[in-house]
Amino acid sequence: MTKLRLTNQTARCLIGHAEGLRLESYQDPGGVWTIGWGTTKINGKPVRPGMVITREQAATYFNHDLAIVEQEVSNLVKVPLTDNQFAALVSFVFNIGASAFKKSTLLKKLNTGDYDGAANEIGRWIFAKGKIFAGLISRREQERDLFLTPD
Repeated sequence: MTKLRLTNQTARCLIGHAEGLRLESYQDPGGVWTIGWGTTKINGKPVRPGMVITREQAATYFNHDLAIVEQEVSNLVKVPLTDNQFAALVSFVFNIGASAFKKSTLLKKLNTGDYDGAANEIGRWIFAKGKIFAGLISRREQERDLFLTPD
């Protein structure tokens, strides 16, 4: 059994800042109902309009969501990763979702050992509903920088 890797504090802060904390449900730029730090499902059920949570609940949901993404990244990536590369990918997948990551050119390049090519793919994911989203440009730059930063 593969030991589960944990996301470093740098990426946890990156995700938290990029997602922002909202204690009332809202629609993200892609139209998905969200709450807390990017939570879209609670106990397997989609977030709904009008939901309100506490900061403590938001932290619990964030840690739960993060653990799922850590496992997904661990399962999909077949090459060795530094802690920073792993953390950057967790932030990336936390945002785009595992199904999009699974089909991505980024993952294909990475799994052939093309780390630079994979890093360059990160910056291509800046669209929400077909439009360039400024918040994603900044987030992708931070994720790419983290991916390329030696531990």
